[in-house]
Amino acid sequence: MPQNQPRSFEDLVAEGVAVPTEGWDFSWFEGRATEQRPSWGYAVSLAGRLAEATAALDVQTGGGEVLDFALGRAAKAPALTAATEGWPPNVAKATALLRPRGTVVVAAPEDAALPFADGAFDLVASRHPVTPNWPEIIRVLEPGGTYFAQHVGPRSVFELVEHFLGPLPAEQSAARHPDHERAGAEAAGLEIVTLRAERLRIEFHDIAAVVHFLRKVIWMVPDFTADAYEDRLRDLHDRLETEGPFVAHSTRHLVEARKPHPLGVRP
Repeated sequence: MPQNQPRSFEDLVAEGVAVPTEGWDFSWFEGRATEQRPSWGYAVSLAGRLAEATAALDVQTGGGEVLDFALGRAAKAPALTAATEGWPPNVAKATALLRPRGTVVVAAPEDAALPFADGAFDLVASRHPVTPNWPEIIRVLEPGGTYFAQHVGPRSVFELVEHFLGPLPAEQSAARHPDHERAGAEAAGLEIVTLRAERLRIEFHDIAAVVHFLRKVIWMVPDFTADAYEDRLRDLHDRLETEGPFVAHSTRHLVEARKPHPLGVRP
């Protein structure tokens, strides 16, 4: 193919379909999509929390990439580090990545009870859990322990989602609103220490990036396949070719919550 000649819709879609989706490594998107990062720098901040912890749990770790980065940056590692993950390909990837750091990866469905004893950890972390299980989080935390996480906020990347699904009711994403999550955490007995929210710019530069993104982040368009949505993909491809990058916005919030000590008990 001559240099700089535009690639066909079919070639780009085929590439997006062929890229493996395991784990949370997004390096393939370099040059094809960009995402503004939250100002708080979650992975680096997590490294600082890990250095102060004695027993840490990372919930829904994905392929383990974020935890691996944070452990590598931590001044010292906790005496015990564990992680859970529910998708079998990610369990295998996380185990291979984190075992050399002494981290145990436990296969556990996202909606199941955490397979650990009460009060087992002084730090529970999670980056983009599907749904935070507040009663289980507080159960496995010791008194005074901390939940430290970055959550996906309401209507995240909805410009792209609604291109495929049409307009969606606002209440569909209400469960991810920071106020709703504050209420859920407090109802379980946690004390909110920090809750910060940001709206961040995303750009998709070609249709292969869109296809790969929707295959990787499967809850965005749950029934997505390139064949089922060929017409919408072709329409978006034409827009990208004539108008340039497709702009969407992600929403993220940083959550820090603490399990209180029992009344009358001082740390």
